[in-house]
Amino acid sequence: MTGQFNTFSQASTAPLHSKPDPKLQTRQSVPATNPEGLDPIEASKQLAAYAAVDQHILPHHRVIGIGSGSTVPYVVERIVQQGHETNESRWFIPTGFQSKELIVKAGLNLGDVDQFPRLDITLDGADEVDADLNAIKGGGACHLREKVLAEAADKFILVADARKDSALLGTNWRAGVPIEVVPFAWAKVMSNIQLMGCPHPTLRMGKSKAGPVVTDNGNFVIDAPFDDIYMRDPSELSYRLKMLTGVLEVGLFCGMAQEAYFGNSDGTVTIRSKNGKTRKMSVEEGKLKIRSNGLTPHHLLHPLNSSASKP
Repeated sequence: MTGQFNTFSQASTAPLHSKPDPKLQTRQSVPATNPEGLDPIEASKQLAAYAAVDQHILPHHRVIGIGSGSTVPYVVERIVQQGHETNESRWFIPTGFQSKELIVKAGLNLGDVDQFPRLDITLDGADEVDADLNAIKGGGACHLREKVLAEAADKFILVADARKDSALLGTNWRAGVPIEVVPFAWAKVMSNIQLMGCPHPTLRMGKSKAGPVVTDNGNFVIDAPFDDIYMRDPSELSYRLKMLTGVLEVGLFCGMAQEAYFGNSDGTVTIRSKNGKTRKMSVEEGKLKIRSNGLTPHHLLHPLNSSASKP
């Protein structure tokens, strides 16, 4: 998709939601030395999220998709730091319960894809991203709604820590491809998946309840680990799975993301682009500062190197 979508005015009379969380509003800079005492993984998630927001959530963006996962709270946190004046005319579309709660708690305008069928940009986490920016998503069972917002956006950006970066999907994420299915058909779908070459698909079970995980859409999730031979062509695998009767969506996001941001333990961010280029950014003087207009100058993040990510 090209161009920007400016129909946010159709909901301009809707009231603001709860007041912003003071804890989110008061943090004005994030030192790379991690004075908040986050563990290294959380610190790398925060750095990746902050860098992605600084580079991609621009003043003219009015309709923004907020994804799901453990990196997304830092995305919302950084957006809030852009300031109330910047955010008061924006609308934020969640992919699920978690992101909806984050939006409301932060005092941002909560919108819906029914109001805004096209978005300026969506930022989302990932369970794993390969060298071509194909991704596995759905560890949080939100991949159907996540894919809707990814397709609806003019730009789709992935944010994660370095553990999620791999050459081939299924290398680090061993749980399998998440597949959302209607409850009535789960057993038949499991049988069909086995016939496709996945010997051990599993119905995802709840950890704090008896019985299977139920998605925000009222469906079940099957996790299907496929061998490397299948994962080398995730687009074909996604198509074949999607064609099974009873399958609603597949957690393979192929050719959708423009860039992926990976936070590293050394305080840098690796950025992989759809054009096959990879660059690494560091933080100048140890801080991502907030300017008076609420935006971070791009020159504060400067490249360390640039290389092709493809072999």
